[in-house]
Amino acid sequence: MGSNLQSGGHRRRLRPVDLARAHGLSTQAVRNYEEAGILPPAARTPHGYRTYTPLHSQALGTFLALLPGHGHPTATAIMRAVHEDAVEEAFRHIDESHAQLLDDRRTLRAVETALRDLGADGERVPGGLLPAAPRGAADRSRPAAPSRADVRPSAGARSGVAAEAGSASGADARPAAGPRDTFVGALAAQLGIRPATLRTWERAGLVRPRRDPRTGYRVYDADAVRDARLAHQLRRGGYLLEQIAPLIAQVRSAGGLEPLRTALDDWHARLSARARAMLTGAAELDAYLRERDAHLRGREAHLR
Repeated sequence: MGSNLQSGGHRRRLRPVDLARAHGLSTQAVRNYEEAGILPPAARTPHGYRTYTPLHSQALGTFLALLPGHGHPTATAIMRAVHEDAVEEAFRHIDESHAQLLDDRRTLRAVETALRDLGADGERVPGGLLPAAPRGAADRSRPAAPSRADVRPSAGARSGVAAEAGSASGADARPAAGPRDTFVGALAAQLGIRPATLRTWERAGLVRPRRDPRTGYRVYDADAVRDARLAHQLRRGGYLLEQIAPLIAQVRSAGGLEPLRTALDDWHARLSARARAMLTGAAELDAYLRERDAHLRGREAHLR
């Protein structure tokens, strides 16, 4: 794996404990990192002890700088590719991390846009209405055409809406519901979608109505209605069900829309910190690549 970088100006020997102390690690961690390809292979003394150089120390510092922005698996893959002389592969891993960060930013924008649209419909959102998006921002982040499954049903299609809304005659046929609960037909009519669409969303985990124990009808409480409205806004924006599911989970984990302002601020902060960490990691990697290339050129000149 890679080259044993021990000659030239990097002949000064360092023990595993020297690298460990310099970077706040255990000696076992240093050995594990070498075995994983994060460090270049170490030289060995006649007695079999590992010896490292300042370049190994720089490699370890580079890996630790890559960790916050890229995570352990990707940072490991980047350093391993470098030491296998596959720098283009290392760059590909970096590109994929940046693409994921961009996708996470788009996801955050989708949540904020959906909440803004809910606010425009009269729903309470964190801090009132979210700030208006920059002109044209929403258009760039969402396709214009809504899904065919989410358009308002025709009058003929509405004739079956009451089937699960408890429209059967007699008091015993209606589900027991609280003052803020609603049923599939009524909610579908509010959103301008088909009841079958709500059932599809339920199977995808976007909405979680409870079942009336006597009738088996779906009953949507305030949280389920909120989730359905948020899902509807995102579907209108062209997002797929598998893209919407984690956003709904984010709302649920925040405890609803009211606490979500803080969650969104934290989300922004995490993305910004990750972007900054990627810049720091890139600077360290660039410095390491330059030093490594210079050392390899020096070694080749020495061998001529």
